[in-house]
Amino acid sequence: MDDDQLIDEALAGNSASFGLLVAKYQDRLFNTMTHVAGSPEDARDVVQDAFVKAFVKLETFGRASGFYTWLYRIAFNVAISRQRRHKPTVSIQQQREDWGHEPASGEAPPEDRLERQELAGQVQAALAKLTQEHRTIVVLRELDGYDYETIGAILDLPVGTVRSRLHRARMQLRTELKQVLQPDHS
Repeated sequence: MDDDQLIDEALAGNSASFGLLVAKYQDRLFNTMTHVAGSPEDARDVVQDAFVKAFVKLETFGRASGFYTWLYRIAFNVAISRQRRHKPTVSIQQQREDWGHEPASGEAPPEDRLERQELAGQVQAALAKLTQEHRTIVVLRELDGYDYETIGAILDLPVGTVRSRLHRARMQLRTELKQVLQPDHS
């Protein structure tokens, strides 16, 4: 059953159909919101709030974009509102501990896993130093793989603005990664 059918059934009073939409998108939304919200705990709260808001506002969904795009926009707004209310005070080390490390592959030698874990932590640290605006653009493009038009629809921005912000975000990320990966030894 496609999203439109599930939405129609949910609007007709079948809450199980909305439950199917939740099941379909909750992991994807959680993974993205972890990067936007800053921690798995905050991401869980954001995703839960976003689904509640989406359910309450489902009749206002105009279907001009996809359901996930609309849902992401709600979640993004929830995350931004929460961050404005609660300034983050979590250290980079705490984020690493909260997020955990990459799952170990049964094939890779331990030193390779350690290097990957360290690199992943360094990338997370560099991402955390980006502004919210830049981090969101990078996550949507590089981690979620959205095209410029979809990012524009999600963030309600013109494609040109998406391109310029992504360029600035990549430059800032490159600078942060250089500092993290090649610390000054003077």
